[in-house]
Amino acid sequence: MTENKTETKDKKDYNPPTASSHPAKAGRPSIKKTKKKIVPDFNINTDEMMGAGLHFGHRISRLHPKMKPYILGIKNTIHIIDLEKTAKKFTQALKFIEKLISEEKTLLLVGTKIQFKNLTKEIAEDCEIPYINERWLGGTFTNFGTILKRIEYYRDLEEKKKAGELEKYTKKERLEIDKELQRLKIKFGGIKNMKKLPDTVFVLDARKDALSAKESRKKGIQIIGIIDTNVDPTSVDYPIPASDDSISSVKYILEKVKEVILKSKKKAKKD
Repeated sequence: MTENKTETKDKKDYNPPTASSHPAKAGRPSIKKTKKKIVPDFNINTDEMMGAGLHFGHRISRLHPKMKPYILGIKNTIHIIDLEKTAKKFTQALKFIEKLISEEKTLLLVGTKIQFKNLTKEIAEDCEIPYINERWLGGTFTNFGTILKRIEYYRDLEEKKKAGELEKYTKKERLEIDKELQRLKIKFGGIKNMKKLPDTVFVLDARKDALSAKESRKKGIQIIGIIDTNVDPTSVDYPIPASDDSISSVKYILEKVKEVILKSKKKAKKD
């Protein structure tokens, strides 16, 4: 708990140093200020990314060895992510999403961290794509047949309630059914219209939702993921090196994803 508070304070205090004010120490890379760069395809601006805090990694002791190529430097024992490399990887992910949606394939958004639950639901509903923002149920993909039966049961109960078919039950029985509906909504509300496995999964935290990535691998489902400095970037097919703790960081990424999805859907309808 103490480490997290300290880490948050360090991040807030961060100001990009200049070569004159912070000379490089022996054995430690200096942090060069990222030059303003705009990727024209999706208007990705590294200054905006920095403002949203995408560059803040974790403490140096938590670095995953395979994330070294994406590290720009260190500030107050925290790794700083190279945003130019993030912009490149993010562009690749967005191009893939653009193609995916244009082919009318399914993208599942997974964000189960407490601070991202509402954002996950909001973005997914705006884009009309399935989502999971509660605990990942083991077997969601690897035992999809059973999950699908539960989803069908949930949808059937919902339809019966809307049609007034539950009025024939006693007040106590209806109360129990309402409780059951609420439990099912928490588990399956975001995927109730998903009748087959998705083509791609987008995970907001590849470490916390590692099980979703593992099941995706087993079923041959492509994975896009926000990868912080403590995560293996090879655990997903399209890594986006960025902070997976900061709300502003994740929101920046999801807003770009939303923009691409909506544009692709609009273009597909015209065609």
